[in-house]
Amino acid sequence: MARIVFVHGIAQQQRSAIELENEWLLSLAGGIGIAGYPHLADRLWPVQPADRWARMAFYGNLFRTSDQQGDTSEIADSQREIANEIAFDWLINALDSNRARDAGTARQELDALNLDRADPQGLPGTTARALAALDRIPWFGNAGFRLAGSHALLGQAVRYLSEPAIRDTAIAAVHQHLDEDTRVVLAHSLGSVVAYEALHARPQPLPLLITIGSPLGLPSVIRRLQQPPAYPTGVQRWINLADRDDIIAARPHLTAIFDKQRPPGATFESTYTVDNGAEPHRATFYLTNRTIGHAIATALTTDDNP
Repeated sequence: MARIVFVHGIAQQQRSAIELENEWLLSLAGGIGIAGYPHLADRLWPVQPADRWARMAFYGNLFRTSDQQGDTSEIADSQREIANEIAFDWLINALDSNRARDAGTARQELDALNLDRADPQGLPGTTARALAALDRIPWFGNAGFRLAGSHALLGQAVRYLSEPAIRDTAIAAVHQHLDEDTRVVLAHSLGSVVAYEALHARPQPLPLLITIGSPLGLPSVIRRLQQPPAYPTGVQRWINLADRDDIIAARPHLTAIFDKQRPPGATFESTYTVDNGAEPHRATFYLTNRTIGHAIATALTTDDNP
């Protein structure tokens, strides 16, 4: 059904599958051209409907209701514990940022929140302060990730991890496009969690999994995976890339956590860091990376694939 399966991340509820497919394909074709495969890049873009190599596993509509332009990712009282844990994980990520203001603000906010943990208002009050602390980190505001108000971005991650219906439907969206012709699964942000769980349920061989800007290494996420962290048995090569300033993503090296039960011959490359400039979490900035272009070109041209 698709040689390449894309899996998008958070905050795509106002988009469509075909729109995201075209946007990602254009950037990926650029990355493949940069990697030295211009003829393959020409096959990917401009794309012809009858020869569409990639499909987007789309689940953004799960966070949107009919006749409503916003999203439905408000954090319920029962979900505040998860929200609090993710917020703290992101604050800790910010400590390692190359941007002095982000790292310094994160340190100040964490110091204050450690004192607030004994606040008599309890967990709801602490959660609200953790979310507000994220909103004060310059990167979130500059990158368009304002979390105040509906907390939509964090809310989507929380809902995926805590609502089985959303989780099952998102995973099914990935399975919908997978078949024996699939060579690559390329997943961004929350989509990397969706793709990882989908591939764990699929033992068929997959030449290449690429995760970008992935929160898979966050302790708050690991504790809520459907299975203990391990290498997906059908994946022959897994590449993980992260921008050090991408606060949404966990540490760039996932091998210490997920390099377990890896099949003989499979490779796990989680040592890559990239520089996406002013927008470190932007999916299309990751897609123009030479490493991604070369890996996908290799996967697409192996075993006599054109």
